[in-house]
Amino acid sequence: MKKSSYIYGILLAGLVITGGTSCSKHFLDEELKSKYAPDNTLVDELGFEAASTGLQSIMRNDYGNIQSLLATFYVGTDMAITGQAAAIQVPYEDYRNLNPQTGSLSSIWNWNYKVINAANNIIAAAANPKASLTQQQRDFYKAEASFFRAYAYNQLSILFGGVPIIKEPVTVPRTDYTRAAEADVIQFMIDDLTFAEKNLPDPANVKKQGRINKFAASQLLAEALLRANKPADAEAAAKRVIDSKFFNLVTARYGVKAAQPGDPFADMFIYGNMRRSQGNTEAIWVIEQQYNVPGGGSTEFDQRRREWGPFYVNVAGMKVADSLGGRGIGRIRPTNWWTYELYEKTDMRNSPYNIRRTYYYNDPASPKYGQQVVVTGFDTIQNIYAHTTKWYEFQPQDIQGAQDYKDRIQMRLGETYLLLAEAQLLQGRLDDAAASINVIRGRAHATPVQAAQVTMDYILDERARELTAEELRRLTLVRTKKLVDRVRKYNPKTAPTISDFNIHLPIPQSEIDVNKDAVLTQNDGYQK
Repeated sequence: MKKSSYIYGILLAGLVITGGTSCSKHFLDEELKSKYAPDNTLVDELGFEAASTGLQSIMRNDYGNIQSLLATFYVGTDMAITGQAAAIQVPYEDYRNLNPQTGSLSSIWNWNYKVINAANNIIAAAANPKASLTQQQRDFYKAEASFFRAYAYNQLSILFGGVPIIKEPVTVPRTDYTRAAEADVIQFMIDDLTFAEKNLPDPANVKKQGRINKFAASQLLAEALLRANKPADAEAAAKRVIDSKFFNLVTARYGVKAAQPGDPFADMFIYGNMRRSQGNTEAIWVIEQQYNVPGGGSTEFDQRRREWGPFYVNVAGMKVADSLGGRGIGRIRPTNWWTYELYEKTDMRNSPYNIRRTYYYNDPASPKYGQQVVVTGFDTIQNIYAHTTKWYEFQPQDIQGAQDYKDRIQMRLGETYLLLAEAQLLQGRLDDAAASINVIRGRAHATPVQAAQVTMDYILDERARELTAEELRRLTLVRTKKLVDRVRKYNPKTAPTISDFNIHLPIPQSEIDVNKDAVLTQNDGYQK
């Protein structure tokens, strides 16, 4: 059992707290002349910039850092099964093994509360009258931190339901946390995002490339309002993004490989093309990474390419290649529904530039060199299978693919139209919802959807076509209350094991055990 809960003792990220030691001999006593802590660092713009950098560093070092943790957001959904198994993802493929001691739970819980506490430090300091900031600066730093706090609460409350709301920095241990109602968490997010949207800059006036802008807050606000059953307000928030004219769907070739075979959709996910400054007019929020630049990557391994890419190098006659996206390890294997049933043949998102379905032996030493790879059995689960190319990235100095330095598109306009369609569907306006969906289907050269075809399931299908390997699929299915139904329909491997109560994850038992002065209730259906 942990001796203290993670959310008890987190201090400000990015700031180093130092302290002196004492000795009985006075001449060895150390007189501390300086230290770095919120009370003496968050006093001017330089200190707030350091704190903001620390907060964004936590954000970048998220689920990609731990082997297979990212896979838990896909395995056991309608979209994916396990390719190469790792212990942390196994319970999500057989829900009978998902329990409060499951290791991934604490990782998810801890990371989100780490974001929250770092944000709370900034928000509290921005209200300090002694800080030498203008009112505009105070509002900006509070708005930026409020966005990230809402982002973390969104994930926590989708996955776990009601969770403790912590509004102030945690500096001393507490053992009396209680869970707020999920509706209260959602309202807390809406308040944060409303403030953030009002006080963050537009993309033309962000402090630095890659920083949050007001329309990222608008987009997350639209999602929060959908959760609050306020579809008209959600529609308005989504339209503020679309009508801003800062963003346009990518419909023409651009970027570093524009002269090579490809298509506009694939161009958005090419290394060197993903940022607004690189021509991606669709990008609302991009977490930027770059190879061979100090601080250019996560402090630990970014697992996205490794987990989405199959382990093709395990097949005799295959070598690591940039044309195959570098070295994958096959954690996430798409379901047959995704592979064979989801896409029209003419859908651009199903083109060979976006989904690889065919392989050729590429080792010149192999007698099969140049021939098409044909495999059966185990190889089709782990080593050779259809997969998205969105996470292709290759550094020849890193043949083992230990790290991924590819940018991460966190929000883009394609999703905005789908949130808009969802809001319109929930208001019973099927013609408008179909028109919103057809904006992105038109870009993909897919058959237009008719109003009578628009349902929540259709929108979830379209999200899978448009946002594979971008959205965290589990979050979307839980948010729309469709996880259990769609697992039973599209994931025959997992379907027999899922129960209705698996709509939420169990609260980590370690958090319950140390919370001795109040009851941190467990979600229904989960036993200690």
